[in-house]
Amino acid sequence: MPSMAEANDFNTQVIEEFRQNGGKVGGQFDGAPLLLLTTIGAKSGQPRTCPMMYRPEGERLFVFASKAGAPTNPDWYHNLVAHPEVTVEVGSERFTADAAVVGGAERDRIYAVQAAEYPGFADYQEKTDRIIPVVALQRR
Repeated sequence: MPSMAEANDFNTQVIEEFRQNGGKVGGQFDGAPLLLLTTIGAKSGQPRTCPMMYRPEGERLFVFASKAGAPTNPDWYHNLVAHPEVTVEVGSERFTADAAVVGGAERDRIYAVQAAEYPGFADYQEKTDRIIPVVALQRR
């Protein structure tokens, strides 16, 4: 697993490429549905932006707190639970959304569809004992 500094440098590069190219990036995200999620830090109160894959469905976008199968949820997940109003960037569009954790059968269905299309998500769930949270982003 990369160090925090390495992860931050990687994210910064992806964010810059995303914003310079209207939401398109190369490398491991080439061709993948990618968005930028900006949350407010649960402890710091500062904005934090993270690139991540998403799944569109109807009026909502779904993101997955996989953290590559780590034993703990990612910081962005804790941030949006504390402050559910987030900013989303998709392509060249930017909007405010409400984040809500999805549970039960709906969570299982959405995660299964994501894992079937992107097998890395099945691998992430296999690596951890926690149930990887699914979060719905609903445009305000």
